[in-house]
Amino acid sequence: MNTISLNNLVKELTGSVISARSPLGGGSVASVFQIVLDSGRALVVKHSTDGDTKGGLEIEANMLRHFAQHSPITCPDVLYADPDCLIMDFIANDNRMGNAVQRDLAEQLAAQHNVTADAYGLNFDTLIGGLHQPNNQTSSWVTFFGEHRLRHMAHAGLRDGKLSPSMTRRIDHLIDRLGDLIGDTPNASLLHGDLWGGNILCQDGKLAALIDPALYYGDHEIELAFGTLFGDLTPDFFSRYREIIPIAPGFFEERRYLYNLYPLLVHVRLFGRSYIGSVDQILSRFGH
Repeated sequence: MNTISLNNLVKELTGSVISARSPLGGGSVASVFQIVLDSGRALVVKHSTDGDTKGGLEIEANMLRHFAQHSPITCPDVLYADPDCLIMDFIANDNRMGNAVQRDLAEQLAAQHNVTADAYGLNFDTLIGGLHQPNNQTSSWVTFFGEHRLRHMAHAGLRDGKLSPSMTRRIDHLIDRLGDLIGDTPNASLLHGDLWGGNILCQDGKLAALIDPALYYGDHEIELAFGTLFGDLTPDFFSRYREIIPIAPGFFEERRYLYNLYPLLVHVRLFGRSYIGSVDQILSRFGH
């Protein structure tokens, strides 16, 4: 989209004109920038020029709309979306994710995890970091996590040349015994799906919003596990969260490692072999 087309679109959507533009970080499926209107309103524009990611911005818009409709947590309002362009409200972030923010996040995320569905998955496929994420609605969590998360991402990594055949076989063997390691019918909770620090916006000691979801319904523990992978969720978070929703024994000792296989496989595909060692350690931990 050229500057003239964007100016015309924004004027049609808001009645205002663009007075300033500046780049923003992130954006695995598009370039991202902020625009400020002559009214003072700030918007975020994502623009894709890569045919390989075509349609990703419409998927992101659909995720944000579903999130806005069903989650108690704030996310950006979508003003416009097509396969190449997404325009949404800008939400300020002071990057001060202290103890008060952790506790507020715990309360709001627990409320979101109490939003449940009758099946795991979602009625449309989504993306995580620009990668396809199938959401075939399934009544068995073991089947959903094994087939539509671990096996899907591992075999996509094999096809990409990022994962070796031997490691893929090890993952397949682990999937075959998932029923011995995780429950089959936990609540199908609404999950953000990509809960790391960069997607958590805060302001004045409160959670301001979550952005860039990778939406589906699943076991809340997989979301909590991802929050431990890079240390984004702290003891303050977990202390407050478990006051609202209990965390079953064995999560910190075992299951979080199993669940973190999925984001690690995503990272292998996105960022390369530096994450292979972590995948190997988890497989070895579970005897594979």
